[in-house]
Amino acid sequence: MANLKEVRTRISSVVSTQQITSAMKMVSAAKLRRAQDAIIKLRPYANKLKEILQNLTASLDDTPESTYTKERPIQKVLLILISSNRGLCGAFNTNVIKAANRLIQEKYSEQFKNKKVDLMCFGKRVTEFYTRRGYNIISNHTEIYDALRFENVSPIADEIMKMYATEKYDSITIIYNQFKNAAVQILSTEQYLPVVQDATAKGNKKVETDYIFEPSKAEIVSDLIPKSLRIQLYKALLDSHAAEHGARMTSMHKATENAQEMLKALRLSYNKARQAAITKEILEIVSGAEALKG
Repeated sequence: MANLKEVRTRISSVVSTQQITSAMKMVSAAKLRRAQDAIIKLRPYANKLKEILQNLTASLDDTPESTYTKERPIQKVLLILISSNRGLCGAFNTNVIKAANRLIQEKYSEQFKNKKVDLMCFGKRVTEFYTRRGYNIISNHTEIYDALRFENVSPIADEIMKMYATEKYDSITIIYNQFKNAAVQILSTEQYLPVVQDATAKGNKKVETDYIFEPSKAEIVSDLIPKSLRIQLYKALLDSHAAEHGARMTSMHKATENAQEMLKALRLSYNKARQAAITKEILEIVSGAEALKG
């Protein structure tokens, strides 16, 4: 009977876990809808702004490079890592950490040896991971998800642009999960600064545009680049936020299904053990009755 009690305890534990994972799945599904709507609405604007900027930049002839497009020898690097504040979302946070480690080892190994690789973290998971390992984290913004709005992200983007303009860093890269759908997240590593030029469009001297420029193209580009960089950071955070809820919903769905499979196996094991115990008791009664007859 001790065995039966043990199986009953495990069944009760799995049922409780299944209820929790099922509830978390529904919560993530509700949050995903809002986060998904936000990123889907922003993408057309962000893409069009990037297209206009590339078109204008490509059509400029003999114009000095912008502060944010000028490339320098890479001596000091800043990595912007975007993760979640909570776990239970599969490999969502682990993928960001692996990508960052791989980038440091393969591209910035010399800078890392000279202690010239700094991190800016969004989310508790990457902050805790790299703090324990002694990396230099210049700032962390774990509270940003409490009010993920453009007016809250814009000052952070301005701070990053200022650090690049003052040559504190020569290269700035963002690593985050891009939202594709509820089940798929695309790990993205994007160069934030210097701004990447469209080589194809830049090589084409006859860029056709239907724009009327007021004031000059150069002034418009100098205004558009900071705005585009603010939107790019905001878009990365919205992408990661939606991808997090998608990953958690998928993870909790799988956990709920696994709990259901485990319950089937445990109940089958319980029924077999109970049947064996009943059979044993019947045999003992029959044996005792036969002994009394004798």
